[in-house]
Amino acid sequence: MQLNKIENKSIGEVMYIGEHKSGLGIFVIPKPGFVKKYAIFGTRYGSIDSQFIPKGENQPVTVPDGIAHFLEHKMFEQPDGTNAFDKFAKFGANANAFTSFNCTCYLFSCTDNFNENFAHLLSYVQEPYFTDENVEKEQGIIGQEIRMYDDDPDWQVQFNLLKALYADHPVKIDIAGTVDSIAKIDKDVLYKCYNTFYDPSNMAVCVVGDVNPDEIAKIVDETVTKEGVGEAAVSIYPDEPSGAYKGEIRSKLDVAIPLFNLGYKINDLSSGDELLKNEIAMKILVKLIAGRSSDLYNDMYEEGLINANFATDIMCEPQFACVVFGGESEKPEEVCKRIEHAIEKLKSDGINEEDFNRVRKAVMGGFARGFNDVESIGTMVLRNILNGINIFNFHNVFETVDIDYVTKCLNSIFTKENMAVSIVS
Repeated sequence: MQLNKIENKSIGEVMYIGEHKSGLGIFVIPKPGFVKKYAIFGTRYGSIDSQFIPKGENQPVTVPDGIAHFLEHKMFEQPDGTNAFDKFAKFGANANAFTSFNCTCYLFSCTDNFNENFAHLLSYVQEPYFTDENVEKEQGIIGQEIRMYDDDPDWQVQFNLLKALYADHPVKIDIAGTVDSIAKIDKDVLYKCYNTFYDPSNMAVCVVGDVNPDEIAKIVDETVTKEGVGEAAVSIYPDEPSGAYKGEIRSKLDVAIPLFNLGYKINDLSSGDELLKNEIAMKILVKLIAGRSSDLYNDMYEEGLINANFATDIMCEPQFACVVFGGESEKPEEVCKRIEHAIEKLKSDGINEEDFNRVRKAVMGGFARGFNDVESIGTMVLRNILNGINIFNFHNVFETVDIDYVTKCLNSIFTKENMAVSIVS
C-alpha cells in the first residue's frame, strides 16, 4: 500500500494518506522528536444510527437505542477469555474508546512498543466475540452506568437541552440508551450492526508521533485481513422540523448551584468544506458574543452571575448542529437574558471589524496550537475525516470566512425560534 504525502506549509506539518485494499483510510502525521505516539481507529457509527439498511439487505431496520455504545464495550472481550486492555497493559500502552453521536473510536497512546500496540488495535477491532452470556453480563454493567448518568446534573442539563431543541432527531436520546432499550439487545443484532458499520470502507485510522509512515502501511497490510464492500453504510434519519421543539425544560437534582444550557439550533446542515466553514464561523461568533475577552463575559463574571465553569460548545456535524452557552449560576434566567440581549445588540450594531479580526486570529491560533499534542492532532484529524473533511485544508476554508459570512450566520441562526433553555436547579 502506498501513502501519498501532503503538506500544510502554514503550520509546517505533513500528512501521509492512503487507502488499504479493504477500503480502510490511513492517515499518518509524523512528529519527529515527540516521545509519545498515538493511534485512533474509528468508524462512522454512533448513537444516532439506530435506523439503517443492514449490509447485504435492502430494507431498513430499527435497533435498540444505545447499541453503538454497547457494541463499543463488547469489542474489548476476546474469544480466548481475555480482555483487549490486558495486552495493551503488557505493552505499556494507555488505551481507551468512546462512542459519540455519530462515531465510535478505539485508541491508545504509548512511548514504547508502538508497533505491537498498533497491530493489536487493528486486530481486536476486527474480531467481534458476542455470546448470550457475555451480552447479558454487559447489560447489567451498562445499566449501572446509565443509572449513574441519570443523577449527573451536567449530563442531564445537556440532554434536556437537546430534547428541547429537537423534536424527532435521535441526537436527543442518551448515547448509552436506557435500561429498557439495552435489555432488548442480543448477540444477533450486535453482529448485524458490527457487520454493517465496522466494514473497513466505513472506517479510518490515524497515527501521530515519531513514526515511519512506511512501517505503519506495512503493519496495516499485514494486520487488516477483512475485505470491505466499498460502499458507505446507509443510516436513515427522520425529517426534523426547523426551529426549537420546546422553549424550555427544567428539572431538579441535588446541585449546589443551578446549571443552565442556552442553545440555538442550526437548521441548515452541511457537509465537507462547507461544514468546516460553518464550524469556523460559529467559533468566531461564540467568542464575539461571550468569549473570555468579551464585555459580556467580563461583566457577568464581575457581577458574580457566572463563574469559571461558564463555557461555549459547538456541535457542528453533518446530521445535526447547534451552539450552546452553559455553566453554573444562582440566576440562570438572568444569564440567559443577558446572552440574548448581547446577541440582539450585536445584530443591530453590526460586528466590529477590529473585534472580528482579533477573534479570527484567536481561532487560527487555537487550530495551530492543536498540533502540539499527538492526541489532539489524532482525534481532530480522524473526527474530520469521518465527516468527509481533510483538516489540512483548514487554511483554504478559513480564508473564505469573512465578516459578511459570519454576519449572515449570526442573523439566520441566533433567533428566538431556534432557541431553547435547559435549567437544572
